[in-house]
Amino acid sequence: MTSGGTITVVLTSPRVAPGLLTRATWQALAAADEIGAAGGPDRPDVQAVIGSGLVVTQVEAGVSAAWTWLSSAAAEGRQVVWLTGDDGEPGLLRVVSDELVRQPSYQVEILHGSYDVPGARLIDLVRVMDRLRRNCPWDQEQTHESLAKYLLEETYETLEAIDSGDRAHLREELGDLLLQVAFHSRIASEDGDEGFSIDDVSGDIVEKLIRRHPHVFGTVDAADAAAVEANWETIKAAEKQRTSVLEGIPLALPALALADKVLGRAAKVLPAELPDPGDSELDRVGHELLELVAEARTLGVDAEQALRAAVASLAEQIRAAETAG
Repeated sequence: MTSGGTITVVLTSPRVAPGLLTRATWQALAAADEIGAAGGPDRPDVQAVIGSGLVVTQVEAGVSAAWTWLSSAAAEGRQVVWLTGDDGEPGLLRVVSDELVRQPSYQVEILHGSYDVPGARLIDLVRVMDRLRRNCPWDQEQTHESLAKYLLEETYETLEAIDSGDRAHLREELGDLLLQVAFHSRIASEDGDEGFSIDDVSGDIVEKLIRRHPHVFGTVDAADAAAVEANWETIKAAEKQRTSVLEGIPLALPALALADKVLGRAAKVLPAELPDPGDSELDRVGHELLELVAEARTLGVDAEQALRAAVASLAEQIRAAETAG
């Protein structure tokens, strides 16, 4: 039976606003004889606790100093609470764990004061990108133009990861692709009145998704995926006010993907038959490829992905032949 005081170590998420603590944590703070923290009084979480009317003792940084302060107070029968820093202070937690095994004369408790919400690690990405932009010579030199090739490379590497079926590889490549979004947004935030931030980018896509999904966020009915797509195109057309169905198609798309896009838009204007080819072999082959893409659309097959899969299969056969030879 313990006869001393209590030590409560509060773990909080740096991705949650300071002060948004669980009720149990606020109760522990209010009941404490002393509250301690390292890192100085300017810590946002410390400021939140002080702002509530409680007193926080600033303790010298370091595991040894923190544990000495905690254990001494607890041994004297006081209830003490320790607010860990952003890194969770793993060194101190190891000491606390060892003390739990030793069964001291005081109680030791780990209390989770706040928890990450889904998407919280994106805040870490923004913070890291901001620090890199300020402190890394290479990152400081980059522009939208200089990064364009990396955006293209990461896109194709992500497609390759999808083709491979390797989930770990896909996870990594999606992270690299996400970095490009964060990097471009960080650069754009420096453009004065014309700049924008990652929050602006996120806000715009959220608003677009809500606006174009009235069957989810509004009162429109959509019985199936085809109805959803039709609603999307109708809303998009009203927003863009384009004079041609071809506007907005990036001509830099790979040829098969470009053909698929153009055929999809053309179906709204032209009859089902494709125009006659020219007299050259180039025209003839191009027309036949276009017909294949049209057939793929009819069958519900992605022509770009189909060709990529066929090429991948051919590559495997070549490697097998090389190994056998």
